[in-house]
Amino acid sequence: MAERTAEKIRKTKETEISLKLNLDGTGKSRIKTGIGLLDHMLELFAFHGLFDLEIEAKGDLEVDIHHTNEDIGIVLGQVFKQALGDKKGIKRFGSASVPMEGVLAKVTVDISGRGHFKGGLDSAVTTDEDEKYSKKYFDHFWESFAKQSGINLIIEEVKCFDVTTPDIHTLLEPIFKALGLALRQAVEIDPRRKDVPSTKGIID
Repeated sequence: MAERTAEKIRKTKETEISLKLNLDGTGKSRIKTGIGLLDHMLELFAFHGLFDLEIEAKGDLEVDIHHTNEDIGIVLGQVFKQALGDKKGIKRFGSASVPMEGVLAKVTVDISGRGHFKGGLDSAVTTDEDEKYSKKYFDHFWESFAKQSGINLIIEEVKCFDVTTPDIHTLLEPIFKALGLALRQAVEIDPRRKDVPSTKGIID
């Protein structure tokens, strides 16, 4: 099987992002975005997805993290789609549930060629002053990823059982782990399938 790797450098007036991805890796990562919590979450995503992932980003963080956060999502989505190639033999669908303390996250993905994102964070969760991250940044990141990758990504639910006011870190960690696991399933090659997993015969 050909290597499923891709890389991209994207420069704008606001950000400069370099990203390398190997879908068939071992979970190694080297991530420096300037956004500490995002670095940690993407390390978890890569580790549990068994993706080798390198990201270096420079952005106008003196303004806020919006441009850097969103543009990394854009580039990750573009590189993910490029690495998938013609998508022959992939399983296409993936789903995973991950608990952390009293929080349970469930994620489902479909590599359909039609990018769509539906989030699952409670709208009451806005910003963690210590982490400098929020629901809106999380949504922007994965919405950008979904659109650029052509992946239907749904966070079905994030349930909090014995945690009344969970911090953003506790909420995001099981989500990023579940995303890694679900995408790992979806990109895996099914030895029984030789063609594209669509009755249309193509996934754009």
